[in-house]
Amino acid sequence: MDRREIAALLAYIGRLDPRTIRTDQGEARDQLAQWHELLGDVPMATPHGWDARVAARQHIRTSPYQILPADVARPWESYRRDRLARHSDPTPSVDPDDQAAWTAELVGARRAVAAGIAQPAQARAITSGRDGIDPRLKARLREIGSCIPPAARAALAPYRPARAAREAAVAQGQPDALSVRCEWCLAQPGEPCRRRRVGPDGGARGTAPRATPHPGRLDLAAAQQPQQTEQVRQPAMA
Repeated sequence: MDRREIAALLAYIGRLDPRTIRTDQGEARDQLAQWHELLGDVPMATPHGWDARVAARQHIRTSPYQILPADVARPWESYRRDRLARHSDPTPSVDPDDQAAWTAELVGARRAVAAGIAQPAQARAITSGRDGIDPRLKARLREIGSCIPPAARAALAPYRPARAAREAAVAQGQPDALSVRCEWCLAQPGEPCRRRRVGPDGGARGTAPRATPHPGRLDLAAAQQPQQTEQVRQPAMA
């Protein structure tokens, strides 16, 4: 706020609380200089929700004490913090190799949000709450078949042997062994089997994960596959 805006704010406050009115010319000048020094970086109002007069009126309504510049500055700082907490930096439009321009655009966007000139930018989620994947993403996945391109999946196979073996088995029509719990190594559904060894104390110990599931887990998955298929068919027939 400039000095004219500070004077307008003090006049507004004086109408609500006559205790702040200074009748002596010297005292009024000193009051104006003090408020301008402390609130010079606080705007009178912004396009997005801030108004110094509202903050002053709220203090006068709820506090029996005479208003001070800090009673306007504190709500302004809370307003700035709240906006920055809700802001997610969007990707700058400049060349990412130009570090100075990249940083300048990020800083400029944050300052505009904090000053109430621009609205906070929030990150867009690809899911929609409890309903699962967004319909547009579902349609895209149906088109391409997977969120991982085939070339990338093949390149990742050596680093994910258990996942690669599972996908290969399902593609060949074999039962999905990882859909059931392994009774030997106690691996939970979705987790790869682990080499289970018996220690000197007689207790079982698991080490590195296996690329292939234990035979017993395969048998259990094969036995449960017809049951799961029948359970899916029965509601459809009903």
